[in-house]
Amino acid sequence: MRDALLVLDLFQDFAHEDGQALLGSLSERRDALAGVIDGARRSAVPLVFANDHPGIWDSDAQRIVKEALAGPGGGILRPLAPRSGERFVLKPRYSAFDHTPLAVVLEELGCERVVLVGMTTEGCVAQSAIDARELGYKVSLASAACATTDKRVERIALEYLAEVVGVRLITEPSWGEG
Repeated sequence: MRDALLVLDLFQDFAHEDGQALLGSLSERRDALAGVIDGARRSAVPLVFANDHPGIWDSDAQRIVKEALAGPGGGILRPLAPRSGERFVLKPRYSAFDHTPLAVVLEELGCERVVLVGMTTEGCVAQSAIDARELGYKVSLASAACATTDKRVERIALEYLAEVVGVRLITEPSWGEG
């Protein structure tokens, strides 16, 4: 079974109402997130970054990453940035699957399971997990590698994803073991 690591919404300026809370959570969880990303790279698991667009539909993923690295989260985000050859999909909505080519990318990679990390657990990560299950993927979520704006709401979202949606909550992925 082929896995893919789906890295959600890391690259932003944190200049919004929940920006400081999100940046604080990302800072707390950076090591876990970096560990999952590094593990995928060592195991030759394809990474797919899916990110909100910053209002400009020019498909310039490098610009989005560069601007985020120059912002207040740059020090945290730098080691998490996509490398040459890693896929990057822009998304207009919460789910990485909604109006994006992500399903086509995963199909071309032959993926059956996606492991989700990124931010926010209770928002884009949860919506992407739900849509992935609806599309027939096996879904694992490394919750320690996901940032949140509200830990109470995050707990509710994780419980819903595990008990209702059928998402497997994991600490660290075992690549290729589903």
